[in-house]
Amino acid sequence: MAIRKIVVRSLNPQNQRGWLTCGNLVFRCALGRGGILALKREGDGATPRGQFRLETARYRTDRLGRPRTVLPLSATRTDDGWCDAANDRNYNRAVTHPYPASAEKLWRTDGLYDVFVVLDYNRRPRQRGRGSAIFLHVAGEGLAPTEGCVALARRDLLKLLPLVDRHTRLVVL
Repeated sequence: MAIRKIVVRSLNPQNQRGWLTCGNLVFRCALGRGGILALKREGDGATPRGQFRLETARYRTDRLGRPRTVLPLSATRTDDGWCDAANDRNYNRAVTHPYPASAEKLWRTDGLYDVFVVLDYNRRPRQRGRGSAIFLHVAGEGLAPTEGCVALARRDLLKLLPLVDRHTRLVVL
C-alpha cells in the first residue's frame, strides 16, 4: 500500500529549503527561489502552497535504470519540452521541440530532470499565468533553490518513488 500523503515544510525564513516527510522517512528538500506562495504566478520562482496529486514520472534512460514506481512512467526524449508561454494553447503541457512558443527543455545536461514527477498543479483546469512545470525533481548542488518546484537529492527521490502512487498527495505547507 502506497503512502497517501507527503508533507513539505519550509526550513528557513526565505522558504527556499525544507523537509519532506513521507511515512517514517524525512528528507531535506529544495524549494522555489521565491519561497512558498498561495497565489503563484508564472516566473515568480515560488513553490505553490497546496495539495497536489502525483501524475506521472519521467526518467533519462541514458543516466539511470528504470526507477521502481507504480506511477505511470515514461522515458524522457531529447526533444521533450514543457510549455511555459501563458498565452499558448499548450500552456503547462508537455510539448515537442522545436516548439514555436516558450517551452522548457526536459532533456537537461545538469541532471535536475534525470528523474522527475509531474505534479497536478494548475493542470485541470489550467489558468493562464498561474504557473507551469511544477515538478518533484532532482535537487541541484547544495540544495540550490528551484524555479518553483520541490527537489530532492537523487538518491532520496529514488527511495521515495516506490512508496507513492497516483493517490498520494504532496502537501506544501
